[in-house]
Amino acid sequence: MRTGVWLVGARGSVATTSIVGALALRSGLTDPTGCVTELPELRGPALPAFSDLVLGGHDVVATPLAKRAETLAAAGVVPGRLVDALGTELAEVERELRLAPTVGTQADRAAATIAELTAFRERHGLARVVVVNVSATEPAAGPHPAHTDPVALRAALAGAEAVLPTSSLYAYAAVEAGCPYVDFTPSTGLRLPALRALADERGLPYAGHDGKTGETLVKSVLAPMFAMRHLAVRSWSGVNLLGGGDGATLADPAANAAKVASKQRVLGEILGYVPQGGTRIDYVEELGDHKSAWDLVTFAGFLGVGMRLEFTWHGCDSALAAPLVLDLARLTAAAHAAGDSGPLEDLAFFFKDPLGEPTHALGDQWHRLCAYTRRLHEGVSGAYPR
Repeated sequence: MRTGVWLVGARGSVATTSIVGALALRSGLTDPTGCVTELPELRGPALPAFSDLVLGGHDVVATPLAKRAETLAAAGVVPGRLVDALGTELAEVERELRLAPTVGTQADRAAATIAELTAFRERHGLARVVVVNVSATEPAAGPHPAHTDPVALRAALAGAEAVLPTSSLYAYAAVEAGCPYVDFTPSTGLRLPALRALADERGLPYAGHDGKTGETLVKSVLAPMFAMRHLAVRSWSGVNLLGGGDGATLADPAANAAKVASKQRVLGEILGYVPQGGTRIDYVEELGDHKSAWDLVTFAGFLGVGMRLEFTWHGCDSALAAPLVLDLARLTAAAHAAGDSGPLEDLAFFFKDPLGEPTHALGDQWHRLCAYTRRLHEGVSGAYPR
């Protein structure tokens, strides 16, 4: 089941790490540590093998992929031995990377993207292509009349005005090309009603938003503990320090606000109320592709006795995100093959701000993911009636 994975932001740190990881797994040069789909509870015949993944993508820059990989190796994000060993494979992927279309109206740019997605699928004889957005975080999109109606949207795209943010333009192109779509970022993407209506019309599955890799992952484990023990969380404050391209992007106040909003939703849903405090994200260039987060939680127990919990998280964002990108591509491809469509709420395990209204508690999300994946595998074996 040869499956295309088209990465929007293909030369960025997360995408490059994902590509190096996929090639290393295909060549047997590394273990699938961090790949959730390789756990016994999720592994099975419905998922395309790593050897079946064909990689391509768009980016706004033309820095050679091998050079990006060497830079990440120098920063300790990927092992240098893998970059050295995968030179031929990286060159093959390089031939499938394209500069993002920038000429003409948004309709022209979407048409160029659709043509490239279609050519990629046909060139490699792919069963399907999953488009995954791993590009820089955008500011939240402002309202526009065309965002709610597919017919009005198509007409508006042909005009001189930029109607859609870039993430949504890619989502539109993916849908029009018949490709499932995954948004690993907090950007607008497929959130707009007109785009979701188009995806539903075409029977396409889609997943998002904002990959859960660090501080929010820990929150989704700790918050249920407080709720289940009936402890009253009085405040929860966090400071995030990160460098790299993502950190530089989030130095922009509008992009920062979009990211913070995504990170904050987990507490209110799990606890049933929003404690005092907030989340701050600061750019520290020296940290490169690594990030640190410090959280302070104050809470009250029996008889109102005040207590506190602190935790610090140090991680490499690209190394945490890349295996999840591969997981999501495999799961979304399997969902498409099974004929599933609409928002893949059972993939909430992977996201800070998941589609629909699923629980944000990691344990509950895990059980839903396992049940869903089991159904996909049973469908392939014939044990599950469809």
